[in-house]
Amino acid sequence: MKTAIISLLAVVVIAAGVVVYGLNTVMRQNIAAQAGTYGYCGPALGTWGGTDAGLGERDAAGLTEESLTITGQIITMGKQRDLSPRAWQIAIQAGMQESRLRNLTYGDRDSVGIFQIRGMHGSLEDRLDIAWQITWFYDTLERVERWEAMRPGDAAQAVERSAYPDKYHRWESMAVFLIDQLGGVDDISTCEELPPADERATLAIQYAVDQIGKPYVWGAAGPNTFDCSGLTMRAWEAAGVTIPKYSQSQYFQGGTKIPLDQARPGDLIFWGGGRQPSSIDHVALYIGNDEVIHAPQPGDVVKRAKIWDGGKLVATAIRPGPNVSLV
Repeated sequence: MKTAIISLLAVVVIAAGVVVYGLNTVMRQNIAAQAGTYGYCGPALGTWGGTDAGLGERDAAGLTEESLTITGQIITMGKQRDLSPRAWQIAIQAGMQESRLRNLTYGDRDSVGIFQIRGMHGSLEDRLDIAWQITWFYDTLERVERWEAMRPGDAAQAVERSAYPDKYHRWESMAVFLIDQLGGVDDISTCEELPPADERATLAIQYAVDQIGKPYVWGAAGPNTFDCSGLTMRAWEAAGVTIPKYSQSQYFQGGTKIPLDQARPGDLIFWGGGRQPSSIDHVALYIGNDEVIHAPQPGDVVKRAKIWDGGKLVATAIRPGPNVSLV
């Protein structure tokens, strides 16, 4: 099935007489050669949430020639702009949800095109021009603060502002599959150049140690003030790993789930009402010997502390980094 999809794209490119809408072998090789040069690592940039491993391939098999050529141009233009494969993934997911990656001449109210762009953003002629639409999407995405740290579907929603914000997540597996098959990028997390896991944990802990004594401010993420999740996010960022900002997001989207009694230095430890992940309201960085570094509460400072229970300690820790568990 994978070969059939690539062959179909090649047929489309040859029929059109150009490569601008698709990816020839040279372009695929060029993209693959650049795949390791992007300077960040997100532990869950590919498939999230336990998605069926074969779902992406099955979804891609149902795409039309038009959809595949548009996907090819999304990847090509993303590469030309030196955007990471994460950006391509976000655009593919958005286009799939909005139009099934087709250049529609109709939509809700005055929306048209791949991304169902409203009339306020440009003329009808522009909004039906494929290159213009992709440029608009990438321009808008780059204005979204910390889009690289978002779940791909959430970043798509930040661009599209849909009334159905969760629907973009449906196409994660397909987008990753297409970037692998058409873009030649098989490790979309771009984590391959990171130091070994123990070194990453050491870097994260050292960053946290250096912040001890700085005031707690709700919502702050450094450099002079922190809240709990801002501290852990920046600590792991110092180790080269991007995790989400908020404590619940760090639990659900930040890495591999580990039984608490197997936690190692650098892992994230959580507290929540009734010990429930859905009620998490605090996170700390484990440093070993039953100790953490955390930003506790307003009026306090970043400090080292013994792990406490308080009826809220969650039984699962999170280990940021590549090779996350899809559970």
